[in-house]
Amino acid sequence: MQLQGELQSKGHQPHHYRGPVHGVSVIVRHEGLRGIYRGLGCAYIYQVLLNGCRLGFYEPMRNTLTGLIFRDPKTQSLGINMFCGAASGILGAAAGSPFFLAKTRLQSFSPFRPVGTQHQYRNAWDGLSQIFKSEGVRGLYRGVGAAMIRTGFGSSVQLPTYFFAKRRLVKHLGMEEGPALHLASSTASGFVVCVVMHPPDTIMSRMYNQNGNLYKGVFDCLAKTVRTEGFLAIYKGFLPHLARILPHTILTLSLAEQTNKLIRKLENRIIPASSL
Repeated sequence: MQLQGELQSKGHQPHHYRGPVHGVSVIVRHEGLRGIYRGLGCAYIYQVLLNGCRLGFYEPMRNTLTGLIFRDPKTQSLGINMFCGAASGILGAAAGSPFFLAKTRLQSFSPFRPVGTQHQYRNAWDGLSQIFKSEGVRGLYRGVGAAMIRTGFGSSVQLPTYFFAKRRLVKHLGMEEGPALHLASSTASGFVVCVVMHPPDTIMSRMYNQNGNLYKGVFDCLAKTVRTEGFLAIYKGFLPHLARILPHTILTLSLAEQTNKLIRKLENRIIPASSL
């Protein structure tokens, strides 16, 4: 949906995919269930790298900065929280960019309803190999700037919004620590992330999928898209993105909370026993 009608004026844009439900039905009808899972392997690797950095670096960075500035690592500062969220997300985006590039191209290919530039790769490894042979290492990192901006935007609000919503729900609604609180907080976080991250996500998809140098950079792509297709073009595919990011955020943050609890329990059991 982000790629259809690329750089075409409003009256001349094709609408092969009219929404998330219609899009899924068209893909399944013509390509089978396998079609909607195209690029899944790349997606797994990218998410491990992205969320490994985002969730792994956020708390250590935040504790270090608040300790240096406020002399107390437990102090909550919205500015520091957003900075650390963005920085940890940018690190993850840079680490996983080649896999997101291959995923985008694998997913955008369709022999029945082609939109945008078509790249015919047999699988993720074949895609990465072809890109490296034709464009070198630089080709594997095509669009990395857009990816870092996209993930920086999303990460700058994801964890801060989650913890902000969590504190407010505890304070004003009297909710207690547990799955219900984690679910409500992560739902609020997921919606905010989608609103903030979707415009750079559209730009990133187009830069990843391009052949040659259709776009010189992030701002050139943004300017050409808005000038040709109108401002709302940067929100193409918002509903499918929301349908993806909400369960993703809920599962990621809720499971992260439960994992942290388990790790703390293990540490409390192991460390006292080993120090005897």
